[in-house]
Amino acid sequence: MTATRYVTPLREGGSLPGLVEADDDGLYVVKFRAAGQGLKALVAEVLVGRLAQAAGLLVPELVLVELDPALGRSEPDPEINELVTRSAGVNLGVDFLPGALDFNPAVPDAIDRERASEIVWFDAWTTNVDRSARNPNLLVWHGRTWLIDHGAALYLHHSDGELANRAREPFALISEHVLLMLATDLERADQRMADRLGPEQIALALADIPDEWLGPEPERQRVAYRRYLERRLDPPRTFAEEALAARGD
Repeated sequence: MTATRYVTPLREGGSLPGLVEADDDGLYVVKFRAAGQGLKALVAEVLVGRLAQAAGLLVPELVLVELDPALGRSEPDPEINELVTRSAGVNLGVDFLPGALDFNPAVPDAIDRERASEIVWFDAWTTNVDRSARNPNLLVWHGRTWLIDHGAALYLHHSDGELANRAREPFALISEHVLLMLATDLERADQRMADRLGPEQIALALADIPDEWLGPEPERQRVAYRRYLERRLDPPRTFAEEALAARGD
């Protein structure tokens, strides 16, 4: 897509995304490449978002948005003006869900146990540190629960060293997952989700990441992500066992 109009900043998150209109007349929440989290956050958004969709979880449509720096000049806030200007090029757009409500785990039957278990399993696999009660990153739209904001997933890719070598490391933060106590179907979800995800789905998701987001050796980076995710899927899947233990099962 090509951005045609910068509508308004969205100040809920620390990365200052913006609502942008594109040349298909759609509205997208744009995650800017010059935001403080850097390009690796956009890589995680696309890779994890695409894998979630492949697994049958609901994620708003993800698109690549070409941004002209001139679009930010009408924004009076100098911080946002600079952010948009420095984000010239390819950014990430997430389909805007008008009227969506924040997920409230206290609402009875807010989500069924099977779907809650699948989300917990998926977030454990992708080491998503940002699905806590403080910040669920879940929206309710048309009666269904949608997953958003995956920029904090795959957090180990911010570290030095070979990513695949850390694939079997524990993920203790799963104990803080907002849906953990609702995830009473984790053992069956483990098999269901593993059946839906594999080398083909991982390769397709990686192919959607722009080369320029992956640095000077994009194919090498794709191989590193592929090996990491595939090794985490190898049985026994310790991340699923961790989630069960965190529940006290």
